Amino acid sequence: MEMHTFEQARKPFVPWNKGRVTGQKPPLKPREVWAIRVRLQISNRVRDLALFNLAIDSKLRGCDLVHLRVEDVMQGDQVRTRALVSQRKTGAPVQFEITEQARAAIAVWVRGKTLKGSDWLFPSRVDKSKPMTTRQYGRLVDEWIEAIGLAPSAYGTHSLRRTKAALIYRKTGNIRAVQLLLGHTKLDSTVRYLGVEVEDALAIAESIDV
Repeated sequence: MEMHTFEQARKPFVPWNKGRVTGQKPPLKPREVWAIRVRLQISNRVRDLALFNLAIDSKLRGCDLVHLRVEDVMQGDQVRTRALVSQRKTGAPVQFEITEQARAAIAVWVRGKTLKGSDWLFPSRVDKSKPMTTRQYGRLVDEWIEAIGLAPSAYGTHSLRRTKAALIYRKTGNIRAVQLLLGHTKLDSTVRYLGVEVEDALAIAESIDV
């Protein structure tokens, strides 16, 4: 009977991240946001348009986004211009704005589905008593990204969370404002999340004359 040593029997080691893009997922550029938005409008994907617009505006984590109820973003039959929710990860409250185009998309979605205030804003299509899952949300993001010719593996739900935050930081340099909008308890978390590096600091320093 042939004997095998441990080394012979051991399977070759395969890194968990082989073939995957790791690290921070990049935010979308404004032209990419508009490209996705236009495609969703043309294809009349009412729910997806409301979800996408709200994801960009709210800057919420996927788990918080899918657990929104209608009453979180609407007062009566009107969509709020600002909303306040508690984060599931930290329990801390966070506020966000809802722009006109997001309000319009949400209104069309809610009225078309006759959703009530206590209903999930984005209910599961399998069980209406449950919200859309974060996995389903992730699959939708992959579809949207692929539809405009980008590689889904390079992006993710955090790309949408980071999009507006990154744009605000680039335009203002106000990292404290971004911290508040993202609901981070520590400024260091915001610095790491945005990928603020030495180059950013030097660029700011070079623009200041003493």
